[in-house]
Amino acid sequence: MGPLQGVKVVEIAGIGPISFSGMMLADLGAEVTRIERPTQGGLAWGASPVLDRGRVARQVDLKTSAGIEEALGLIAAAEVLIEGFRPGVMERLGLGPDECLVRNPALVYGRMTGWGQSGRYAHTAGHDITYLAISGALHMVGEPGRKPVPPVNLLGDFGAGGAYLVVGVVSALLHARATGIGQVVDAAIVDGAASVTGMLHGFLEQGAWRDERGVNLLDGGAPFYDTYRCADGGWVAVGALEPQFYAALLEALGMAGDEEIANHLDPATWPAIRARFTAKFAERPRDHWHALFADSDCCVAPVLSMREAREDGHLRDRGVFVEVGGMPQPAPAPRFSVTEPAAPATQPPR
Repeated sequence: MGPLQGVKVVEIAGIGPISFSGMMLADLGAEVTRIERPTQGGLAWGASPVLDRGRVARQVDLKTSAGIEEALGLIAAAEVLIEGFRPGVMERLGLGPDECLVRNPALVYGRMTGWGQSGRYAHTAGHDITYLAISGALHMVGEPGRKPVPPVNLLGDFGAGGAYLVVGVVSALLHARATGIGQVVDAAIVDGAASVTGMLHGFLEQGAWRDERGVNLLDGGAPFYDTYRCADGGWVAVGALEPQFYAALLEALGMAGDEEIANHLDPATWPAIRARFTAKFAERPRDHWHALFADSDCCVAPVLSMREAREDGHLRDRGVFVEVGGMPQPAPAPRFSVTEPAAPATQPPR
């Protein structure tokens, strides 16, 4: 089941983005065999009970010639290989693109790194935060005049990294199936992080974005696109960008007709709007505002914790979270009308 049913993938076990790519491919129906280094006590290196789901695990000692031959055998029978080592590591193991494409000329060889396979930083260590820093993406996140705030590792490792690798792998797979010619996919987090900021670079060149934190339309600078503290200490997120949504918000808050805050697209009104909204949302608890705005076009939502999100009515309606092996976790995404993926399996059997 799933649109990638029948696609055989070999994943060289790693952490973070490469595990996320493997999870996505398995969620979409691919048959993913995860090659892991031998461990003591049955605990796999880099194991994560959610990111590791849906695969079959093979413990292979890649430091031995027998282990390399075993891995090459698996790769020869697959359509896709994904790995997340620094440049040169797979080559030193004898599992680089040259060796693998000789065995399997139509192979899609997916490589996931932070800095990429080339460039002056390619052979240095890094993490999500450093890749975002160099790409300019981290500079955008935070309050004006204060330090940049890491967006967990969601934007870099998973959004700009693992998801981009999956797009690249599937694209190369379409080409390989049409031509019989494999290729290397060089997915770098710095590339993806720069790519996702494309719209904002366009705004910057048009003069519609300031190269500063927390002063723009979508970075918390605008009071109608920000979060507000409620009477109980909870928070609500407001995203009333368009005039009709902003008008509906003012109506619901009892502020319609207030000329001082009517023109929300004029930055001169932003301090007054922020002051009014701050005071208003502080009058009531978060759940009061949730109930008030739940069925409206005001673009206001409660800021839910991870555990609260699992119980949200809309997310439950759509089955956004499922239970796998007794553990709540996100369901496969996106949805398909014909090739619906099967429910995810537990982490790899060993």
